[in-house]
Amino acid sequence: MKDEGGRSSDTAESARMKEAALVATRAREAARRLASAPREAKDRALLCLAAALREGGSDLADANRADLASARAAGLSAAMLDRLLVDAPRLESMAKALEEVAALPDPVGEVAERWTRPNGMRVSRVRTPIGVILVIYESRPNVTVDAAALCIKSGNAVLLRGGHEALHTNAALAAMLRRTMERAGLPADACVFVDDPSRELMVALLAQDSLIDLCIPRGGEGLIRFVAQNARIPVIKHYKGVCHQYVDRAADPAMAVALAWDGKVQRPGVCNALECLLVHEQIAARVLPEIGRRLGGSGVELRGNARALPLLRAGAGAAAKVVEATQEDWGREFLDLVLAVRVVGSYEEAAAHIARFGSDHTDVVVTQDEALARRFQRETGSSMTGWNVSTRFNDGGELGLGAEMGISTTRLHAFGPMGLRELTVTRFVVEGEGQVRGGARPPL
Repeated sequence: MKDEGGRSSDTAESARMKEAALVATRAREAARRLASAPREAKDRALLCLAAALREGGSDLADANRADLASARAAGLSAAMLDRLLVDAPRLESMAKALEEVAALPDPVGEVAERWTRPNGMRVSRVRTPIGVILVIYESRPNVTVDAAALCIKSGNAVLLRGGHEALHTNAALAAMLRRTMERAGLPADACVFVDDPSRELMVALLAQDSLIDLCIPRGGEGLIRFVAQNARIPVIKHYKGVCHQYVDRAADPAMAVALAWDGKVQRPGVCNALECLLVHEQIAARVLPEIGRRLGGSGVELRGNARALPLLRAGAGAAAKVVEATQEDWGREFLDLVLAVRVVGSYEEAAAHIARFGSDHTDVVVTQDEALARRFQRETGSSMTGWNVSTRFNDGGELGLGAEMGISTTRLHAFGPMGLRELTVTRFVVEGEGQVRGGARPPL
């Protein structure tokens, strides 16, 4: 069988496997050096990169313009274009995230637990880097910086495989990163940018189970499923964010509207944006007309169930789009100015809806009833449950972790935003004075 270039597919696959192994080997060798690097060198690299980002530079600006032009020509949505944009405020945000990570304690070598056994043997659990991490992501160039910063600080080498839509911007950022690593005396290959965005090479990388320790995919549902199905290495999935806000009958109506507006409108194209609003029937008449007015007036398309529609339309202006929800709208990650709205008869109905259609990402309750809020927190299994806060707070920076690798929806050692500690594992360090398993030393 031949591929498009006339070569046999077996030969092409072999070449991709060889390329993937070479790339992963470079990272593996660098990981050994980075794992024992002093905090001062790692922090110096992050601070140098922050300074370089603030300076910007024509190469980075030209690269981002090229990606945006290609994205517009391809007909990408406004939300997706927003994800690709790297302007002065975004660069400042990246720089601040780097400084925040540099200021955080170094988790490598931290003693998580320590105890002494009856025989006097001292046992410790000590944090250590995972090793080599493959990050596969789409769209947002800030992931290049955030992922690299967290991996550097936690002593891990990282393979950065971004999407084709941000190829030029990611390459420019990665080049800046490698320069700052070398200036700080760290191995540049601890951060390797994969400049071939083809799925064939991605599959080859996912097969490098002897060289790559972990894969973290970030992107749409299709990408996550593809990675999970093709990986021979462990995968922590950063799955879709079907985020819910339940407005209880004891909610403050003004607060409920403000939180819904922030969750949906502030930045609709991100995983912690609000996608579904559930409103108790006893407060719906006080909340939904204002939702129609404020969110509808902000360009949000409101898709309501039969009980929600007349109340949403009562407050929405003539230009607002209010339509009947379909079954497909429940459990859907819109990543756009679209919000599903449902009136429910009870807390139990809302909880059942979240259990069926949620994605274990972010769910919040708005209520002045503390007992109900505590029940919601106990019974809702998402990576972040909130009480009277916006869904947008499920974010590493907002929760005090500094920059985040992403939000894990996989129930492993990391669940929720992945900061520095979540990029380490613990190993056992054991100390003694000659203790042996048999209870006594063997005769000489």
